[in-house]
Amino acid sequence: SSSAPLPEEDCMKLNPSFVGIAVRSLLAIDLWASKRLGVCAGEDSAWGSARPLMKVIEVSGHGIPWLLGTFCGLCQSDSSAAREVLLNLLFALLLDLVLVAVVKGLVKRRRPTHNKMDMFVTISVDKYSFPSGHATRAALVCRFVLRHLVLAVPLRVLVVLWALIVSVSRVMLGRHNMTDVLFGLLLGYASYSVVEYCWLSPLSAPALFALW
Repeated sequence: SSSAPLPEEDCMKLNPSFVGIAVRSLLAIDLWASKRLGVCAGEDSAWGSARPLMKVIEVSGHGIPWLLGTFCGLCQSDSSAAREVLLNLLFALLLDLVLVAVVKGLVKRRRPTHNKMDMFVTISVDKYSFPSGHATRAALVCRFVLRHLVLAVPLRVLVVLWALIVSVSRVMLGRHNMTDVLFGLLLGYASYSVVEYCWLSPLSAPALFALW
């Protein structure tokens, strides 16, 4: 045939690589499974009656309550050790917000189609789904609390359960796909390592501690 050859990008579409097929298949499975697990996505869903409880859990993992609570505790604390821990928790929460916003802005993955946009206090990047900010925050706070607070074993178990329930609730409410939550947990876990490496103390940041 004397017809002109297809452009390279068209050839790639007609002959996708094994990696491309695998990625598309995994994404399709992710979308299908996430929709099946969105049992609280609406009042008429399978577990619609549990939706109010899921929304309370949603608020418990939101950034604003955590930021306000940490800031208030920092202002009222009269212990230098407690101020150091709270200041680093505040730094961790701010770092989490920045990292999630950057990744969401770069990836720009839309939220699941079955999601109802009735989330508690959203900003511009919250229209995007990847990664789950609640999951990153849950993993980060969980690791932080277990490392820096002396808690009895039952309380430590409750902290871990809270992080898991917050993460699972994101899929059940239809807010996120499973991959959003899984990546969010990994990002939050890794973010704590950054906080630990950049730990703020009166020696490393004397000017900052002088403010308090």
